[in-house]
Amino acid sequence: MCYNRNRDNQNSGNLKTDTKMLELEAENQNGPAGPDNEDKSKAGRPEPAALAERISAFPHLPGIYMFKDEGGTILYIGKARDLRKRIGNYFRDSDAIDIKTRIMLAKAADVEYAITSSEKEALLLEASLIKKHRPRYNVVLRDDKNYLSIRIDPRDPYPRLDIVRRFQKDGALYFGPYTSARAARDTLKYLHQLFPLRLCKGKKLIPRERPCLNFSMGQCLAACAAKVSRDEYMKMVEEVVLFLEGKTDILQRQLQKRMQEAAEALQFELAAFYRDRLRNIAATIEKQHVVSDRFLDQDVLGIHQEEGRSELVVLFIRQGVHSGQRAFDLKEAKGDRHELISAFIQQYYYEGAFIPDEVLVPISLDSETVLSEWLSEKKEKHVRVWAVKRGARKHLLDMAQTNAREGFISRRRWRMRDTALIDGLQRLLKLPRTPARIACVDISNIQGQHAVGALVVFEHGRPDKASYRRYRIRLKSEPDDPAMMAEVIGRFIENDRELSAGLDLLLLDGGKGQLNTVVRLLEQLGTSESLPVASIAKERESDIGEKGKGLYEKIYLPGRKNPLFLHRSPDILHLLQRIRDEAHRFAISHYQNVHRVSLLTSALDGIPGIGPGRRQMLLQRFGSLDAIQEASAFELEEAGIPQKVVQSVIRVLSEIESREILEKQEVTDDSREDAKD
Repeated sequence: MCYNRNRDNQNSGNLKTDTKMLELEAENQNGPAGPDNEDKSKAGRPEPAALAERISAFPHLPGIYMFKDEGGTILYIGKARDLRKRIGNYFRDSDAIDIKTRIMLAKAADVEYAITSSEKEALLLEASLIKKHRPRYNVVLRDDKNYLSIRIDPRDPYPRLDIVRRFQKDGALYFGPYTSARAARDTLKYLHQLFPLRLCKGKKLIPRERPCLNFSMGQCLAACAAKVSRDEYMKMVEEVVLFLEGKTDILQRQLQKRMQEAAEALQFELAAFYRDRLRNIAATIEKQHVVSDRFLDQDVLGIHQEEGRSELVVLFIRQGVHSGQRAFDLKEAKGDRHELISAFIQQYYYEGAFIPDEVLVPISLDSETVLSEWLSEKKEKHVRVWAVKRGARKHLLDMAQTNAREGFISRRRWRMRDTALIDGLQRLLKLPRTPARIACVDISNIQGQHAVGALVVFEHGRPDKASYRRYRIRLKSEPDDPAMMAEVIGRFIENDRELSAGLDLLLLDGGKGQLNTVVRLLEQLGTSESLPVASIAKERESDIGEKGKGLYEKIYLPGRKNPLFLHRSPDILHLLQRIRDEAHRFAISHYQNVHRVSLLTSALDGIPGIGPGRRQMLLQRFGSLDAIQEASAFELEEAGIPQKVVQSVIRVLSEIESREILEKQEVTDDSREDAKD
């Protein structure tokens, strides 16, 4: 692979564009047009002729190219079968280039390229660089998490069902993905009712004298207490696999045969067990929507473009059944439909996503062949990327296109609603500017122990999770929410200057005490005028309705004696509550993690036979305290822990896990009580 860099002269002029949008954007960035600003804007920018002259020396070879601005920030990364032709197309016909590309070119001050041995290698390099640098003008999937899937490994002595996020080449079977975490867990719960495999963690089954409560509830076969033979257990594993693979006709025939055999042997309870499972499976099949008779795993892509935005939808077809879909708002992406779909496929399947047998696309792509080869190599099985024109597959594409169009319309409606709410919030709070970006801060601790702070950011009424921040409280060890909140905000402004400068409103989860403390801090930091602040608190109010009637949300503002009530603007109040509740959730989850790590660490230190050396060895071997907690006795023994000590470790960690479940239940109950209030 060969890299080449092209630097610009500092005195060269800027790329010229002829659109009103570019003029407005330049005016917003540099001020009104004038001689001084014109000279400033031209500094460090290449003339189109000079840049085109350098491009004429680029090779006719495959590779990737990167446009950069004056500061060296990567604006766009692309791949090409022929670098000179591809990059030259940007400067030949400006009328044929879309507006976002012209804006990108106006900001470009440098172009670099890297030669690769093939177009496929260029595709891989482009995907990895986009994931690493996340350029503004590329298709960057903000929601690029891996969805939940169900995993089972038939090679284990007593296999169990797990929920995982990543597909690994470990010989196990994976089923999914499930776009909703709740749907995945509901499916797992239903599978355990239908096929009562073991629920205990670890590859090695720990023998017990008495089965656990799950056996009494009919949700486990109690293999640990020898209530079922391994042969019978593996038969049920085969049934689970058949069910998840969609081969329900084979499964039904097997269960029918076993029910008849049990009845002939006068084992009526066993026959009734098989009968009930047959009925449940038949009911499940009736609920499934079969959309294809080919029983393939397919991902079907639909895209809708309008008003400079793009909505892309992926339909998940698993064994001919429509199992869900996922929508992506490609608002920052540039390019036409061909570019967007090709770039999406690269990023989406680059790491961890389930690769189906077919990827159906609405239009023909120049890179269909190379994408098919790349996906086939990753899956180790033939995968086809293609645009179909007729038949059942075309029906699926039409369905995806309809979903993309309707999703775009729905998202636009929500954007308009959020814009109206934000404008209304500006009027009610008398803010100097529209609060497009709102940050909310919350503190979580118990009697000052393991105190943490959390900051969440909402942009246009939607969570911007990339801007979330977490903090460990350092200056206070006793309960003092105002001081802790001031510490968090001070560190945030100091360490995240760019993020804090882009905020339009700072919202506090608290009352007058928190607000006054933070206002004094902002005055000391010199940001009180540039960063408006408000606080939201749930307090009792006797001035509204009957005395002591209940809790009310109060909004406190600097310089205002009495709180502001938004009960006449429920939509705006609900927006602030959503932001506050998200900060509260984020803070609680951080506190639970910190508390859990501390609890596990102290618990390991308190186990006889586990000293600092063995504790460090366990952390190095398993990588985290979560992995230690999930490890089986066999895995702990393999790590070098004596058998007697292993039993103590399992017992203590099981007690901690039970305690965590109770704590989570208490938090859930408290949340429900708050909702009732």
